[in-house]
Amino acid sequence: MDPYAALRYKEFNIFLLVRFAMVFAWSMQFIVIEWQVYSMTKDPLSLGIIGLMEVIPAVSTALFAGHVVDQKEKRNLLVKCIFGFSIISLGLFLLSWPSIELHLSQQVILYSIYGLVFLGGVVRAFIGPTIFSLIALIVPKKIYPNAATWSSTTWQLAAVLGPALAGFSISWMGVHWSMCLIFGFSVLALISLSQIKRKPILNPKIGEPVLQSLKEGLRFVFSTKAILGALTLDMIAVLFGGAVALLPVYAQDILHVGSEGFGILRAAPAVGAAITMLGSTRFPLHKNAGKKLLLAVFAFGICMIVFGLSTYFWLSVAALFVSGAVDGVSMIIRQTILQLKTPDHMRGRVASVNSMFVGSSNELGAFESGLTAKLMGTVTAVVFGGCMTLLTVSATAFISPTFRRLDLSKDIEEHEKEK
Repeated sequence: MDPYAALRYKEFNIFLLVRFAMVFAWSMQFIVIEWQVYSMTKDPLSLGIIGLMEVIPAVSTALFAGHVVDQKEKRNLLVKCIFGFSIISLGLFLLSWPSIELHLSQQVILYSIYGLVFLGGVVRAFIGPTIFSLIALIVPKKIYPNAATWSSTTWQLAAVLGPALAGFSISWMGVHWSMCLIFGFSVLALISLSQIKRKPILNPKIGEPVLQSLKEGLRFVFSTKAILGALTLDMIAVLFGGAVALLPVYAQDILHVGSEGFGILRAAPAVGAAITMLGSTRFPLHKNAGKKLLLAVFAFGICMIVFGLSTYFWLSVAALFVSGAVDGVSMIIRQTILQLKTPDHMRGRVASVNSMFVGSSNELGAFESGLTAKLMGTVTAVVFGGCMTLLTVSATAFISPTFRRLDLSKDIEEHEKEK
């Protein structure tokens, strides 16, 4: 198959620019917030609270968001989502203004940041399903796997540059002007999105009652073993194995590398994942997908244990880099499963369930990491999370032989035959 098939569609290239700008802004904003909050409090639990403030609205509104996405026109809905994010970014920019900081107490600023992060969680509940659904309306079905790979690769490239630039921009420009740069990228995403035309609504059940719509979406996910297995495995691995929420602690108090070292640490996983994804455009991962996914998550757990125990900066960077590379394998396989197995009229709801399982587990994992670090100590918490990931993979491989044998080759062949 042509590794550049999806890139031959103009609107898909514009879509990639929009996604890059948004992920860049979002990932950079999260890093700047983490740095600012930990610098203010010196409490690892405060980093966990950031994740909790985003995950609560993201999970509680996810299913409803999926229903709305399946009922509405996708391009305009994405415009509203990005506009909402821009308002939040503007609020954080104003909140970090030096003259405003002089007139507000540290507690007021902290709670205001938490409040804006909470609103960001609401926006995120809608933006994920909208993007997932929009891809399927821009490219034909036969190149869904290729489009999913390029979309995930763009996501990772932005996730590389966003955190890296965040670390350097904090050092060069400070938190305030870093927030201004983030706002600028959200505006760029809005302008670029105007070049994509409105798309038809493919759902034949417009006006369907909300509860009935949500039940149908949940029933589909829980009855499709390939989707359920991939989401569950990734959710538990990210929930217990993710150490990125504690990187400010490692950068400031364990490795002593400052904001620039923090940016390198934060970007290392995304660099690894981006390299994996670029390679996958020429060497697809759909054959023996189940085994590859299990091995990738197992390797991720090993990397987290190595990172947790390391006191050497470049060993820590290497462990994070490899963790990103194997996580890229997991992400590609999961996205391919979702694109191939999900009917067009249910994409919003399935993507919402995905965001509940996987996307929100990043923030819930941040809370878990912050809480366990408070109770056990930072290093013990990271090692504990890595061990739980290994146990999860082992249990999944033992309990679900069907998932071990998962192969997506036939599904891809069927889609390639469609006109």
